[in-house]
Amino acid sequence: MSVFTGWRAALRIARRDAMRSKGRSALVVAMIAAPVVGVTALDVTYRSVTSTTAEQLTAAMGSADALFSDQQIGPIEQMPEAERYDRVDENAPVDDTGPSIDISTTFPKGSRAISIQSVPASVTTGYGVANTEIYEFRTSDELARGKIDLVRGDYPHGPDEVAATEPFLKSTGLHIGSATTVRNSGEKYTITGVVEQPDMLDTEALYADPGAVIAPWQARADHDKNVVPPNVGSKSWLVKGPEGVGVTWPDVMAANKSGILVKSRQVVLDPPPLSEVPLARKNRETYSEDSGPLSAALVTVVAMAVLEIVLLAGPAFAVGARRSRRQLGLLGTCGGDRRHVRAVVLGGGLVLGGIGAAAGVVVGLGATAVFRPMIEEWAGQRFVSLALNPKELLAIAVIGLITGLLAAFAPAIVASRQSVLESLTGRRGVRRSSRVLPVLGACVLAIGVAVAIYGGTDGDSTLVAGGSVTAELGLLACIPVIVGFLGRLARWLPLSPRLALRDAARNRGRTAPAVAAVMAAVAGSVAIATYMSSAAAEAEFNYVPSLNEKTVVLSSSDAEAAARLPLARAAVERNMAVTGGHADFRRVWAGSDCDIYGDEENHCGSLELVKPAGQASSCPLTGEGAKKLAARLTADEHKKLMHSPACLVELMSSGLFNADASSIVVADEAMLSTYVKLDDPAAAKALAAGTPVLLNPVFAKNGEVTVKAVHRYSKKDKQNRKLHPGSTRTATDRLKVYVAPEKYAATPGIKMILPQRTAERLGLHTEARGSVYGLTHTPTGAEEQRTYGAIEQAGGGIWTQYESGPGRTDDSMLLILTLFAGMVTLGAAAITTGLAKADAEADLNTLSAVGAPPSVRRKLSGFQCVVVALTGVVLGTLAGLVPAVALRMVDLSEALHMMRLEPTESAYTPIVLPWTTLGLLVVGVPLLAGLLATALTRSRLALARRAE
Repeated sequence: MSVFTGWRAALRIARRDAMRSKGRSALVVAMIAAPVVGVTALDVTYRSVTSTTAEQLTAAMGSADALFSDQQIGPIEQMPEAERYDRVDENAPVDDTGPSIDISTTFPKGSRAISIQSVPASVTTGYGVANTEIYEFRTSDELARGKIDLVRGDYPHGPDEVAATEPFLKSTGLHIGSATTVRNSGEKYTITGVVEQPDMLDTEALYADPGAVIAPWQARADHDKNVVPPNVGSKSWLVKGPEGVGVTWPDVMAANKSGILVKSRQVVLDPPPLSEVPLARKNRETYSEDSGPLSAALVTVVAMAVLEIVLLAGPAFAVGARRSRRQLGLLGTCGGDRRHVRAVVLGGGLVLGGIGAAAGVVVGLGATAVFRPMIEEWAGQRFVSLALNPKELLAIAVIGLITGLLAAFAPAIVASRQSVLESLTGRRGVRRSSRVLPVLGACVLAIGVAVAIYGGTDGDSTLVAGGSVTAELGLLACIPVIVGFLGRLARWLPLSPRLALRDAARNRGRTAPAVAAVMAAVAGSVAIATYMSSAAAEAEFNYVPSLNEKTVVLSSSDAEAAARLPLARAAVERNMAVTGGHADFRRVWAGSDCDIYGDEENHCGSLELVKPAGQASSCPLTGEGAKKLAARLTADEHKKLMHSPACLVELMSSGLFNADASSIVVADEAMLSTYVKLDDPAAAKALAAGTPVLLNPVFAKNGEVTVKAVHRYSKKDKQNRKLHPGSTRTATDRLKVYVAPEKYAATPGIKMILPQRTAERLGLHTEARGSVYGLTHTPTGAEEQRTYGAIEQAGGGIWTQYESGPGRTDDSMLLILTLFAGMVTLGAAAITTGLAKADAEADLNTLSAVGAPPSVRRKLSGFQCVVVALTGVVLGTLAGLVPAVALRMVDLSEALHMMRLEPTESAYTPIVLPWTTLGLLVVGVPLLAGLLATALTRSRLALARRAE
C-alpha cells in the first residue's frame, strides 16, 4: 500500500505543480502532443488510403458481382484474383479474322450486365480543341456505383448528353451546361454533370451512354472516306449475377473456355482451394500472404518523434525541477527520500505525458477529418471511410505517455541527487562537464562517417544507414563541447549576443538538447532533399529531348495541309508566347514522287550522311569491344564519351523535321537563330551563299561532307519511260560545308541544314513542311487548345510539337521537408528561449537593476533563439550530408555495374546540393526565429517577489 500511497501523493503534487506553472506545462504538453498529432494523422491517413481488397473490387467493378473481358486468344486458365492467366494450349493458332464471340452467352443465367468501352477523340473546349478519352458507360446504372460517382449535376440520359470529370472541366474551361463537339463525328453533346472515379481523381475524361459516340462516328467514317474510323478499345462488362448467388468459380471456369477473363468479387474474397485451380496446379503456385501492418518507415517515424520529444521536453522538466527545488527540499525535510523526489518529477512526466498523448490523438483524428478533402486530392483517391485502428491509436497514445516519462527521467535523477541544503538555499552546486563523453563522441563520429563512406563505395546501403546513424549519435555527444566553444567567441561580440552565447554555454544541459533536436530534424530533411535534388539532376542529364527547349514546331501532314501553314502560323503567333520571328523549313527526298503517308509502292527514297573513312567516327560504346572499354571507364569519362558527337549520332532521336533518319532539313539562316541558337555570322553567310551548315562534325573531313541519295521511282512517275516503277538510282555527292562547334551536335532532330538551291542542284525534291518558333515559356493547356482549335478551324492537317522537358520533380516533398525542419527549429529555439527566460529571471532582474535598458531583454531573447537555431541547423546540415553522399555513392556503384553490362547506360551520378532548402534553413529560419523572439518578448520589467 505504501508504494501506491507514495505515487498517489507524487501525482497529486505533480498535478498541482503543473496547474501552478501553466505556461511551462502547456509548453510540455504541446511538445508531447505535436508529434502524437502527426503520427495519429499519418496512421489514419495511411489506413484510409490503403484500400482493402473489397474496396479495390468496388473501384474496379462498382456494385456488380464480376468484371468480364474478352482476351481474344482462345481458351484460357486464370488464377482466382484474375491478375494472372495463360492460354490452355500455347501452340494453338490464334484466329484474329474470325467473328468475335457473343460475350453475353458466357454470363450466368439470370444475370444483368452493362458494358464499358473507350475511344480517344478530339473535342471542342472553352479555349479551342483538346484530345481526351470518352467512355461509353451507363454511369446512371446502379451497377456503376463505386466505380463512377456523381459529384454534382445529373448523369447523362440520352444520346446527346455527357458527364465530365472535374480535371477535364478545369483544363478545358467548360462547366455543367456547356456544349462540346466530338470533331471526329461532328456530334454535339451537352455536359450534364460532374463525375469522378473514386480511386483516380485526376482522370480527365468524358462519359456517355453506350451508342452515343462510337456509333455516329463509325457511321460517318463509313459514309465519308476522309474520316478516320474510331480507334475503340476492348469492351468489358460489369455483370450482376443471379440474386443471392453471384458469379461463382464454376461460372468463371466456364467463361474461361471461351477466352473470357473474369474478375469475380465472390471468388477473390473467398478463393477456391488450389486443388480446384488448374493454372495453380500447373505452375504449383500458392496464395501470397499480406505483409505485416507495421512498416520500417513507420517505426522510423515513431522513433524520430520520440527522440524529438525527449530532446525538447527534457530541458523543460529540468527547468521545472530547478524552479521547484525548494518544494522538493521541503519534501526531504518531511522524511521523503530520493525515490520520493524522483517520483514527484516523474509524476510530472506522467501527468503531462498523459494529457499530451490524449490531446494529440484527439486533435490528430479531428485534423484528419477536417483536412480529409485536401488529403484525398493530394492522394488522388477518395477514402471509403476514416479507417480507425483502435490498437494502433492506443499504441500511439501509450508511446506519447512513455515519452513524457522518458523526458522527465534524466531531470528526476538529477533532482534526486541534489542535497536538501542546496535545495532549500537555492544553490545549484558546481558540476564539471564530462571530458570522456566528447572524446568518445568524436571517435564514434569518425567511425560512423568511415562506415558510411565504406558502405557507399561497397554498394551496401545497410552499412550506409548504420554508419550515418552512428555518426549522428557521435555528433550528438559532441554538442556540449561545441556549445562551450561558441561561448568562448562571445568576448568579441556586443552585449546582447555576448550574453546569449555565454548563457548557452553556461547552461549546456538546457541548450544542448534543443540544439540536438534541431540537428536531428534538419539532418533528415537535408539528407532526403540532397538525395532528391541529385536524383533529379541525374534524370535531367539522362533525358534525351526531341526538340530544343522553348520552341514549338508546326508540321504539316501533306502538300494540301502545307498550303494552310500561313493560317497555322497566325494561330501560333496569336495564342502562344512567341519571341520574334519564325523559321520555315522544308522536307527533302530523293526520287520522283514521295508520299510518306501513301502505300508502300510510293514511298520516299533515302538520304544519308556518310561517315568518312579512316577516322574515329563511330561511337565506341556501341561497337565491338564496347564492354571492355566500359570496364575501364570512370563515370566522368563515360559522361564525356556519351556527349561526344560520334555517340550523339546514334543515341539521339531523329526524323522530326524530315520524317527520315537523315535529319537533313532544308531551311535558311533564320533556323540558326530561332532553333539552333547558333549566333555566328559566318554560318548565316554560308547558308545565304548556298553552303550547308553541318551541326555534327563527325560527318566532316577536310571541311567536306558526303551525301548519299538513293532515288526511288514510283508508279506515278511519267517523266522517264525507261524508269520502271520501284527502280532505284544511287548518287553520291561531296559538299563543302560550314562545320559548327561540337556543342551543336546535341541539337535534337537536325544534323545538317541544307539550302534550297543546293538541294535543287543535287536533284533532290523539297516541299514546305512547317515552321519553328521560339517561346518564352512552355505552352499551357489553354494556349495549346486555342492554337489547336484555330488550326483545326482552318482545315487541320497540321500539328504542333514542343519540348516539355524531363518529368519535373515534384517540389512539394522538398517544401514539406523544409517546413518540417523549420517548424522543429522554431519550436526548439522558442522552447529554449522560454526556458532560458524562466531559468534566468533573477539574472535578468539584476541586469535591469544595474542600469541595462529595457531593449536588452528583447535583444537577448532574439540572440538566444538565433544561437540555438543556427547551431542546430549548421550541425544538422553537416550530419545530413553524410548519408546523402554515401547513398549517392551506392547509386554510383550500381550505375557503373549497369554501364559495364550495357555500355550505353549512363553512369552519371551527381551530388547536387538543394541550395534553396539549405538557404531557407541556414539563413531564413534562424533569422525568423530571432525576429519572432525579439518581437514577442516584453521589454518592460515585471515586478519580482522578494525571496524568502
